[in-house]
Amino acid sequence: MKLLHIDASILGGNSVSRQLSAAIVQRLKAATPNLDVTYRDITAAPLLHLDGAHLAAAQGAVPESTAVQADIAASQAALEDFLASDIVVIGAPMYNFTIPSQLKAWIDRILVAGKTFSYSEKGVEGLAKGKRVIVAISRGGLYGPGAPAAAGEHLETYLRWVFGFIGITDPEIIIAEGLQLGQEQREKAVAGALQAATGLRAA
Repeated sequence: MKLLHIDASILGGNSVSRQLSAAIVQRLKAATPNLDVTYRDITAAPLLHLDGAHLAAAQGAVPESTAVQADIAASQAALEDFLASDIVVIGAPMYNFTIPSQLKAWIDRILVAGKTFSYSEKGVEGLAKGKRVIVAISRGGLYGPGAPAAAGEHLETYLRWVFGFIGITDPEIIIAEGLQLGQEQREKAVAGALQAATGLRAA
């Protein structure tokens, strides 16, 4: 069984989402003998944001830029990593109410017509059914249902939609929020999220 572990925080060792995603992977490794883990830090080795050169290459043109050539190879590797995985664990901090741009660049590589979804006269069909996705979310404020700022939450809702679009309709979400609202709230939120991570079912 293969697990793909993605971290998207720019905070390194100070990142709560990285702490949570690591705890999730540790839990699954302990519960699942011979789990094959691939780790990608998409801030240390970011993918380029898509531009006209990428679109031209997708239509058969040979990119002149060596940077784009290298990125296209990295893009294919990112897609292959995702397609080969049975479980995907993502550390996803909220930046300015949504996902980090590095995570958006990665998502642009896995939402590929004919690979993870298809269009037909019946509409869209997700082709990534059967994968297990677990997302560790960190948020500085409070954005849960009923919170005054709930309308500003565009991270969890976006990721649920993205994975649902490709056939993964039941992603598991672990959230630590209110991290900037004082030390007591931060410690409580992290402890609760870590407890949820240790309670995850085995792979």
